[in-house]
Amino acid sequence: MTAVQKTRAGAPSAGRRSAPPPTATGRPRAGRRFRIAALTPWLFLAVPLTLLVMFTYLPVADMIGYSFTDWDGVSPTSSNVGAENYTDLVTRPARFEVFLVSGFYLAASFVQIAAALYFATVLSFNTRFRNLFKGLLFFPYLINGVAVGFVFLYFFQPDGTLDTLLRLVGVGGKHLWLGDPDLANPSLAGVSVWRFMGLNMVLFLGAIQSIPPHLYEAAALDGANRWQQFRHIIAPSIKPIISLSFILAVSGSLAVFEIPYIMTGGANGTETFVIQTVKLAFVFDKVGLASASAVVLLVLILLITWVQRRLIPEERVELS
Repeated sequence: MTAVQKTRAGAPSAGRRSAPPPTATGRPRAGRRFRIAALTPWLFLAVPLTLLVMFTYLPVADMIGYSFTDWDGVSPTSSNVGAENYTDLVTRPARFEVFLVSGFYLAASFVQIAAALYFATVLSFNTRFRNLFKGLLFFPYLINGVAVGFVFLYFFQPDGTLDTLLRLVGVGGKHLWLGDPDLANPSLAGVSVWRFMGLNMVLFLGAIQSIPPHLYEAAALDGANRWQQFRHIIAPSIKPIISLSFILAVSGSLAVFEIPYIMTGGANGTETFVIQTVKLAFVFDKVGLASASAVVLLVLILLITWVQRRLIPEERVELS
């Protein structure tokens, strides 16, 4: 073999690059990249987590601290009273009688879920003007709660819009829809159905639209009607969303505030637990006692939610 052949045999072939020799700095660079990749999600979460802590968890911690004091909300100082505020709540059952009002809103929430499920099912099929109906049904949820309260004040006033509509169908007379204790709570609960039904409808509609179309086609080939398709395809597929709606309904019925406070101020037997808590803080200047009431409400909602999750465990729905 000549010197030229030896040179050619030892040289790398054309177009092929030899791998660079390993360096001592290769591993530190890889470790640095790994650390940066691990920190990247936390860098994106830093701002929302900071806001969440500042405007949610810190106020809750302050509220728990105030619940052990006799602070009136104005004085620069307060004294620690221990569990006296909680004892005051427990030894006065009348403070918990307002939860009976929540029963009206709980019953109304079931009507709301049923109506939302009906409209979501109907509008998930090929219905004329379905996009228009979706917008009309969801629009009440977009209206400010204060505006809703003032609108329905005129709707429920004696000789108002509702009485006029009832006279058209042969039901005469004046009705104290907000003044009669027997009518006030059902009237206010009806307003909540009108306002929040659209939200549940959108949740159900999104879940229904995620169902594969071939399931409907197979059911139609087997001769299934709309009710059978709902019973055997739609309802089992959106069961997690339905259970979530029931959890939100129960917790929401316990924390009703906006509509009864705007329309009646809690008068005529319409006072809820939240309205009572607000009055303790800003009318009677008992911020410590009001904070204890808020803590009790928070614990009740968490406890009821936990019980519901135990009774209705989360199920994974597989669509095929």
